[in-house]
Amino acid sequence: MGEDRYSDKGSIKSQSKKTKKGLGTYLSQVSRPINATEKYFKAHSKIFKYVVLGILGAGYVAYFIAACVLDFQRATALVVLTILAVVATSYELLMKYKGESISHFLKPAVRYVLLLVFCRVFILAVVVLLVLWLVLDTSKRPEQLISFGGVCMFIVLLYLFSAHRSMISWRPVFWGLGMEFCIGLFVIRTEPGLIAFDWLGKQVQVFLDYTKEGSSFVFGDLIANIFAFQALPIVVFFSSVMSILYFLGIMQWLILKISWVMEITMGTSPTETLSVAGNIFVGQTEAPLLIRPYLKEMTKSEIHAVMTGGFATIAGSVMGAFISFGIDASSLISASVMAAPCALAISKLSYPETEESAFKAEKNIKVACGDEQNILEAASSGASASIGLVANIAANLIAFLAILAFINQALSWLGGMVGYPEITFQLICSYVFMPVAFMMGIPYDESFTVAELIGTKVFLNEFVAYEKLSELKSNRLNGMDEVIGDERQWISVRSEIISTYALCGFANFSSLGIVIGGLSSISPSRRSDISSLVLRAMVTGTCVSLINACVAGLLFVPPLDCVGIFRGSAFNATDLNIQQCCQDLFQRFASLLLVPLDHFICFVIYCILT
Repeated sequence: MGEDRYSDKGSIKSQSKKTKKGLGTYLSQVSRPINATEKYFKAHSKIFKYVVLGILGAGYVAYFIAACVLDFQRATALVVLTILAVVATSYELLMKYKGESISHFLKPAVRYVLLLVFCRVFILAVVVLLVLWLVLDTSKRPEQLISFGGVCMFIVLLYLFSAHRSMISWRPVFWGLGMEFCIGLFVIRTEPGLIAFDWLGKQVQVFLDYTKEGSSFVFGDLIANIFAFQALPIVVFFSSVMSILYFLGIMQWLILKISWVMEITMGTSPTETLSVAGNIFVGQTEAPLLIRPYLKEMTKSEIHAVMTGGFATIAGSVMGAFISFGIDASSLISASVMAAPCALAISKLSYPETEESAFKAEKNIKVACGDEQNILEAASSGASASIGLVANIAANLIAFLAILAFINQALSWLGGMVGYPEITFQLICSYVFMPVAFMMGIPYDESFTVAELIGTKVFLNEFVAYEKLSELKSNRLNGMDEVIGDERQWISVRSEIISTYALCGFANFSSLGIVIGGLSSISPSRRSDISSLVLRAMVTGTCVSLINACVAGLLFVPPLDCVGIFRGSAFNATDLNIQQCCQDLFQRFASLLLVPLDHFICFVIYCILT
C-alpha cells in the first residue's frame, strides 16, 4: 500500500511538471509577438514620438487658424499665448544647439565692457526718466509726491537700521526697485498692461468659480452663507492645480525664467533668487523646498532673503481665497509679482551680504521636483497637502477673531475706568500706523481706517485684514453713506488699491512660528540662524509690502466718475474732466453705434444737457 501511495505521488509530480512545461511553452508562444512588438516600439520610439508630436502640432495649427478666422478678437489671448510659447521654445532650442557658439563669440572681456556700458547708460536713463516723471506726472496730481516720499522714507529707515551699513551693495537695491517700478508702470499706467492684467484677473476668477462644482456637491446649499464652505475649498482646488503644474514641469520652468532675469540684473545668488521667484506662486514654506539641498550651505544674508521673500508675498492658493472675498484680482496678482524683485532688493539693504556665497554658477543648481508618478497622483497629493493649510487658516481665524473680541472688551473695560470706553485694538492701530498709511498716499481722513487694516494684518493676519477691506469695498458698491456715527463705512477706490498692495504678504507675528518650524525641518543645522534672523525678515517683508503700496500710490490714477461730474456741475466744454469723459464716451460707443461723428457728438451733448 505504501509503495502504491509513493508511486501515485511520483506520477502526480511528473504530470504537474509536464503541465507546467506545457503552460510555459504556451505562454512563451503567446508572449513572443508581444515582446517583439515591445522591442519594435522601443527601437523606433523616437520616430513614434515625432509622429505623435507632428500630429498634435498639425492639429493645433489647424485649431489656431480656425479660431483666428472665426473671431480674431476672441482669439487674442490664444495668439498672445502662442507667440510666447514659440518665443520661449525658440530661445530654448537656440541655447541648446548654439549656446556654446554664442558664449564663445561673446568673450568675457567684450561681455564685461558691454555690460558695464549698458548698466551705466541704463542707470542714467532711469534717473532722467524718473525726474521727468516726477516733474510732469505729479504736477497734475501732487498727492502722488507723498507716495514717492513714502518710498524714500522706508529706504532711509532700512538703511539706518541695516545690520551692516558699510557692506551694502547698491546694485541689487537699485535694480530691484527699478524692476518693481517698471512692472508697476506697465500694469497700472499702460493700456496693454491694464488690459492684460485685467484679463488675467478675470480668467482667474472664472477659473476659481469651478470650485463651486466640487464644494456644492460636498456641502450642498451651505456654500451660500458659510465662509468656510465658500473660501476654503478654493485653497484645496488651487493647491491641487499647482501640484499638477509642478508635476508637468510648468511651474519649475516659469520660476527658473523669472529667477534668471532677477539674477543677471541684480547680481544675487541663484539659490536665494530661485526661492524668492517661487514665492510668487507658492507659500513661504513651500518655496524653500525648491532649494532644499542647498539651504544648509547658504549664507545668513541668503537665508534672510529667502525668509523675506516668503513674508513679502502670498501663496497662489490663498490669493484665490482673497479674490473670492471680492478683492481686485489684477491688483493681487501684480502686487505678488512686484514684491519679488523688491523683496530681494530690500533684503540686501536690511541684511547685506558679508560672506562668500557657495553658489555662483546656475548650472550647479537643480530644482527639486515631486515624487508623484502620474498626473492623478499629483492632483490627489496637492489636495491632500492643502488639508493642513485649510485647517490652519480656519483655526487661526477662529482663534484670532476670538482673541480680538476679548482684547477689545478688555480695553473697553480698562478705558471705561477713565472715561474712554470706546477704546479698541483697531483704534490704537489707527493712531500707531496712521503716519505709515498717510505716507503711502492715503488721504488724511481715510488714513486712520487704512491704518486699522495694516495693524490687523501685522498683529493678527492678512485674512482678517482682507475680510475687513472687502467689507469696506462692499459698502461702497452698495451705496452706503460714507460716514455713519463718526465711523467711516468705506474708502475711495485709490485707497482700496493701495491697501490691497499693502496687505499682500504673510508678514505677521503668527507667521513667525510657521517659518521657523518649516525652514528648521528642511535644514535642522541652521535652526539657530533662522531663529535669529526671522524677526528682522518679518519687519523687512512688511516694509516690502508697504513700499509696494507706495509705488501703487505713485502710479495709480483713479478713473473719472463721469456720471458724478455730469450731475454735479454745469456743462463746460473747457473743463478737462468733461472733455475726458466725452472722449471716453465717444471711444466706447461711437464704433458700436456706427453713426457719423457730428451726429454722435450732438446726441451726447443733448443727453448731457437734458
